[in-house]
Amino acid sequence: MNIDFDKMTLKEMRDLRARLERAINSYEDRKRREALAAIEEAAREHGFNLAELTGGKPRRAGTVPPKYANPEDPTMTWTGRGRKPRWVQESLESGRQMEDLLI
Repeated sequence: MNIDFDKMTLKEMRDLRARLERAINSYEDRKRREALAAIEEAAREHGFNLAELTGGKPRRAGTVPPKYANPEDPTMTWTGRGRKPRWVQESLESGRQMEDLLI
């Protein structure tokens, strides 16, 4: 396939690049899934699952329930993970303890 880039507009080249990136990503994803399926099949043939062989735990999906709530606005909650929300910082600076914010 010969593409004459000199005759293409910038928009056409960018569209071509986007299509190429999607095709590459799709190809890589498909090959990754095929490899993973082959590994899982080999593990099953030997009486194991992949998590048992790798020492990993099966992933659990779901959300973490909130642990803290803003006393002034109980709809504002925080799980206790990640960066502290501004209302938590302000509460701590005003003299409250984290225990005061527990749900």
